[in-house]
Amino acid sequence: MYLLLLLPMSFFAQNTVSGTVTESATSLPVPGANVIVKGTTNGTTTDFDGNYTIENVSAGDVLVYSFLGFVTQEVPYEGQSTIDILLDEDQGTLDEVVLIGYGATSEQDATGAVQKVSAEDFNQGAVVAPEELIAGKSAGVQIVPGDGAPGSGGSIRIRGGASLSGSNDPLIVVDGVPLDQRGVQGSRNALNSINPNEIEDFTILKDAAATSIYGSRASNGVILITTKKGKKDTPFQFTYDVKTSIGNITDKVDVLNAEQFRNIINNTPGTDPELLGDASTDWQELIYQTSVGAIHNLTATQGVGNFYYRLNFNHTQQTGVLKRDYYQRDAFNISLNQDLFDNQLKLTLTSKNSLDQNNFANRGAIGAAVAFDPTQAVYDPNSPFDGYFEFTRATGSDITQQNLATRNPVALIAQTEDSNQTRRSITNLNAEWKLPWVDGLKAVVSGGFDYSEVQGATFLPITAASNTSNINQFSNYDGINRNLLLDTYVNYQNEIEAISTEIDATAGHSYQEFYSYSDSYGTEQDQERDFPEYISRNALESYFGRVSFDINNKYLISGSIRADGSSRVAPQNRWGYFPAASIGWKVQNEKFLENADWLTQLKLRAGYGETGNYEIGQDYGYLGIYTPSVGGASYQFGNEFVPTLRPEEYDENLKWEALKNYNAGIDLGFFDNRLTGSVDAYYRETKDLVAVVPIPAGANLSDQLLTNVGTAISRGIEVAVGGDLARSEDFNWSVNYNITFQEKEITKLSLGDDPDFFIPQGGISGGVGNTIQLWKKGFDPSTFFVFRQVYNEQGQPIEGAYVDVNGDNQITEADRQPYKKATPDYFMGFTNTLNYKNFDLNFTFRGSFGNYVYNNTKSSNGFVEAGTNTPSDYYSNLNANVLETNFQNSQFFSDYYLEAADFVKLDNVSIGYTIPGEKVDFRASLTASNVLTITNYDGLDPEVFGGIDNNFYPRSRRFVLGLNFAF
Repeated sequence: MYLLLLLPMSFFAQNTVSGTVTESATSLPVPGANVIVKGTTNGTTTDFDGNYTIENVSAGDVLVYSFLGFVTQEVPYEGQSTIDILLDEDQGTLDEVVLIGYGATSEQDATGAVQKVSAEDFNQGAVVAPEELIAGKSAGVQIVPGDGAPGSGGSIRIRGGASLSGSNDPLIVVDGVPLDQRGVQGSRNALNSINPNEIEDFTILKDAAATSIYGSRASNGVILITTKKGKKDTPFQFTYDVKTSIGNITDKVDVLNAEQFRNIINNTPGTDPELLGDASTDWQELIYQTSVGAIHNLTATQGVGNFYYRLNFNHTQQTGVLKRDYYQRDAFNISLNQDLFDNQLKLTLTSKNSLDQNNFANRGAIGAAVAFDPTQAVYDPNSPFDGYFEFTRATGSDITQQNLATRNPVALIAQTEDSNQTRRSITNLNAEWKLPWVDGLKAVVSGGFDYSEVQGATFLPITAASNTSNINQFSNYDGINRNLLLDTYVNYQNEIEAISTEIDATAGHSYQEFYSYSDSYGTEQDQERDFPEYISRNALESYFGRVSFDINNKYLISGSIRADGSSRVAPQNRWGYFPAASIGWKVQNEKFLENADWLTQLKLRAGYGETGNYEIGQDYGYLGIYTPSVGGASYQFGNEFVPTLRPEEYDENLKWEALKNYNAGIDLGFFDNRLTGSVDAYYRETKDLVAVVPIPAGANLSDQLLTNVGTAISRGIEVAVGGDLARSEDFNWSVNYNITFQEKEITKLSLGDDPDFFIPQGGISGGVGNTIQLWKKGFDPSTFFVFRQVYNEQGQPIEGAYVDVNGDNQITEADRQPYKKATPDYFMGFTNTLNYKNFDLNFTFRGSFGNYVYNNTKSSNGFVEAGTNTPSDYYSNLNANVLETNFQNSQFFSDYYLEAADFVKLDNVSIGYTIPGEKVDFRASLTASNVLTITNYDGLDPEVFGGIDNNFYPRSRRFVLGLNFAF
């Protein structure tokens, strides 16, 4: 009887299976491969060496082995204690899928200039702003990092941008939701609500053949961000990742110390050394600090049958190198997927929810620390300004501040309160239904929103010297941004066997509405008042279609068109049509190359497309608008002051900017893609450029008008090369290099035919209304406008001596010439990734060449009168450059202050070690960012967006310790 009872027990015996999963082609281990008992949630994943152990396996079970890019294998369990698996590469998935807007294609079938940057290629470290992940990773994409403020965002330029006064930012699409290109109120960076840890990949659409499907918003390129999601049939996994960081500034503006400053004052006629103090104060040292930060990520993911999910909580906090600067983000990301009706209906919900909190330090302290008298002490026991030393004057029996004097930088930081918080949610629900009555036809409905609320407050006490009123200064403000989206489209994919052609066709409709609101209450001069509410609302309705053909797996043809209707422009210009066409030839599939085993890919591409840019600075620039008065502009009726309404100038024919783009490219792959490369050449022409230009008096309600006046062209060549220098079981080394050559020129910029017409740009400090750049026909938009400096035999600049360009024996404004530019001639990125057993190392270099920077930190304070030509009871510090030039007066427009800003930066270095375990995988990493800069530029940093270096918030060099636990 006892033996009979054991029989059924043995049938249900639970066993343990171990083994190794490796690649069949290379015998390399496959870490992270899924091993699961079919039809259950019992499973595991392989460790770093491809090893796995799975428990509770019964006779009759089927073990499923799967990994992206490999053919899934199913093995019946028949009592084996060890099962080793060789996974074959899946040729159908090796050709990586890339998004192209309202659909996807394979890399081999893409005919536009499209690049995908995946998580394994990202820059490492304590990354807060998502765009930092791809700096230096893509040809044609220049990302200038944000300044040193915590949470600040960088500037993204794809092929240099296409506008002048309009936006040059690319359209960002997050999980199918196009973001408002105007940004989010109160946020340091519109992308900060997206946790970098949760980004799966970026897809960058560069040419119009790829971007025209987004029509009027695509002239500056499109970036598609895909966030991480759960995976089907995967066991529960919990991950905790923490990164802690410290950072310090690497340099300070070179100013006179106390001894040097006293020497200048003592030797300058007409000065009073009695006004100097007895201290020796490094003001820059006092306003900066060591920055610290921490990033925590807790992630849970699982796939249970046809339902799979990913949940992530992120807590980020970071102080700035400028004292009292602080950023904090708490974010909760949700991804839910459900497949229904035998995978015919797929539902996907993604939601990114964040709370950003900021304390903004007073950035005016940066300029004040450069200019404040170094002989003065920080504190004064007799000061009425909370004990801080300030330059004062006696007004009767009162002591008041010198209104024009520089403020105490330490006091500026300590006495200014400025904080806010922003709540934001980017959510999208996507339904994809394979229609049963037509093979290959599916319908997609995508509804989403991007909603944010901001609340903030500022406060400046009456005791602060920077408060020139007679009451405490404060403001309370709030705002809303709302972006609603509904996309519907159908997609048909099938093969026409009779003509060996694959077809992929899409047609759809999109509607997006944008709303923003802001309101504030506070003080103005010596009064408290409600400020006018601001409300903006506009809508964009669109129809789009695209069709692609792959003929005989050799010849590619694609065409698309989009029709956009926007409420932002006049009815007669409301609808725009944006066509595109491109072709490709997969030469490697031709018969004459069928024996070329060394050649993996040889594809030629060419395309043409049209796009637009409706971010032109106004919502309803074609309408006459009345603006409520601000700044005390009121009309008096008796004892009552009534605010006025002011009519604004307008152009009833204002329309969006339009771009035409031509692109040709070649994609190469050799030796099973161990060596890859691509080359793209482009030519772009932007018409109807928007700019503010002077108009005849009486022609409108102002003598300046925002209107369509210009044309510009840009051209460039982009080269990208990647390769595996080593590929073995223990050691792997891959490199990626890209370089971009570019140039841009304004070809028309006037309502008339004046060849000398130009528009001043680039305001500088040191004088009211001074500018150092210009827009002019025949020149790059970032060109500087300067006098050519004359030097003596010793190579020293001669004060006031400039080249007489027109030969009239006098120096006038006619001798001021367009010269040099802030835009680089070429820029590059270079990334290395190495793995040795459980160690990994990667580092990224970036470089920029041919660009110039106007060193306004030198020119504004680099002459004696800048510190001495003041009211008689205070002096200001000088830039140390005055010791070299001995300039007595301002030389603002001298090209002496134009400096070559070529640089090579070691942006990022990261080393890590992984310890695989039976229950827990552990990884530790150490990362350094902003490691090294090689440059001849004499300022703090050669990478200055716009080309004018002044009051720059310094970037810090950061060191990051990272720990990761995967359960």
